[in-house]
Amino acid sequence: MATKYIFFTGGVVSSVGKGVTAAAVGRLLKERGFKVAVQKLDPYINVDPGTMSPYQHGEVFVLDDGAETDLDLGHYERFIDIRLNRVCNITTGQVYAEVISNERRGDYLGGTIQVIPHITNEIKRRIGLVAKTTGAEIVLVEVGGTVGDIESQPFLEAIRQLRSDFGRENTLYIHVTWLPYIGATGELKTKPTQHSVRELRSLGISPDIIVARSDYPVEDDLCEKIALFCDVEKKAVFPMVTTPVLYEIPLLLEKANIGEYLLQRMGLEAREKPDWKEWEHLVNQVNKEKPVVKIALVGKYVELHDAYLSVREAIKHAGLHLGVEVDLRWVHSAELEKGRNWDALKDVDGIVVPGGFGSRGIEGKIQTAHYARINKIPYLGLCLGMQVMVVEMARNVLHKEEANSTEFDRATPDPVIDLMPEQTSITDKGGTMRLGLYPCHLKAGSIAREAYGVDQVEERHRHRFEFNNAYRTQLEEAGMRLSGLSPDGRLVEISEIIDHPFMVGTQFHPEFLSRPNRPHPLFYAFVKAASERSGVTTNGKAK
Repeated sequence: MATKYIFFTGGVVSSVGKGVTAAAVGRLLKERGFKVAVQKLDPYINVDPGTMSPYQHGEVFVLDDGAETDLDLGHYERFIDIRLNRVCNITTGQVYAEVISNERRGDYLGGTIQVIPHITNEIKRRIGLVAKTTGAEIVLVEVGGTVGDIESQPFLEAIRQLRSDFGRENTLYIHVTWLPYIGATGELKTKPTQHSVRELRSLGISPDIIVARSDYPVEDDLCEKIALFCDVEKKAVFPMVTTPVLYEIPLLLEKANIGEYLLQRMGLEAREKPDWKEWEHLVNQVNKEKPVVKIALVGKYVELHDAYLSVREAIKHAGLHLGVEVDLRWVHSAELEKGRNWDALKDVDGIVVPGGFGSRGIEGKIQTAHYARINKIPYLGLCLGMQVMVVEMARNVLHKEEANSTEFDRATPDPVIDLMPEQTSITDKGGTMRLGLYPCHLKAGSIAREAYGVDQVEERHRHRFEFNNAYRTQLEEAGMRLSGLSPDGRLVEISEIIDHPFMVGTQFHPEFLSRPNRPHPLFYAFVKAASERSGVTTNGKAK
């Protein structure tokens, strides 16, 4: 069959939920037997989010091939349970860099380079690469931002042209809008939706489906009004009321019958009957009353929870499958190093220290690792979280008081964490770290080996500094087990504290491969250890 394309645009406000909607629709189509891929078009001029502050953009989601991408790709992978590649995230910066590079080589034969056709052609070429590289039968494409944003216009023009290029029978447009609630009159308003659809139609795109987001129930007469003024069928207007349970969204869309409507509009028939038992069980687990396990996430960017989106979701996945409610406490490491807010860690059952860059808050993370080690609190360190665990042990067990990472102190006499040799001559910061999927061999008898249940795994990396091998022997003699190594034995990928119920650090980012229906083994083992410390077993019964 010809590849089908579904384009998602947003109206009224940003952060309306296009990414989650696209991810949920992708799951509906996968449940019906189709191979699906999803692509995000980001209008910013950065080449990728890799050099952007987490405060600006939230987390950077890393793919198998090392692409640093938008956090919405995490939603796509988690909901649909697929592995995407670098062509699944396009930015304005990538498009312009490619076109300018082509022009410098003389590829355009002296022609004047313009937004139309050169920029739009490059966007269309990259959209076409998704099906070619993934084998997807249905490609979902989300346009970042909101209709009316000046930076999104080339993307909107490109997807408008694709209706002619691919054929009307192979393209479908979904517009996700917001219905604001006016408290004074107690009513939802459709006028902003009408205006955003009018703006979209002025650009040559008429939506086939409107998803009307709201914090309040949407009455049938409002759907009729939207259909009338936005020129769509009433059955093509799907209200989507905010739910506290993220993973309930595919079930709500299934109940609204959007999956069958999509297939009908695209001339397709379901190959399989959707089976939602696993998802229904998942949602039931979320809503079920469960014993509470208190876990602290000690980070540098905790003001913006999206900076640790995949970490948060991975912890939730593990808790759901273990039958415990995770009370996640957000603790700022910079506060701890000032001697403030230590009470937040007093009664926790587990501590997670995630990744980050820069010296701010680092001493607070090191102190957190010390607190977890001394008090035997289950600890999971991710990337930088592993590195501060190594620094802490060097300082407090090996008595190397000035031990540090050269990222934070280039003159440290004991650089237990140091710049990777291949990174020493690099000047560009974007896309130059150790990125993507790498194998890791697990040591027999280790916590990691027991958690994974296999001898070798592959995990996604994003780092520039690593464990300094000059200190291997000293740290091992002091009680650190180097339980995960690269196959050639050169790189330390996982470290553990031997005399501890669970203190594990990973140089990689296991959170990127956790799924709601398949929690990551290390997060599962960590939350299980925290549950045991809290006095509950994983079936929810008190010890």
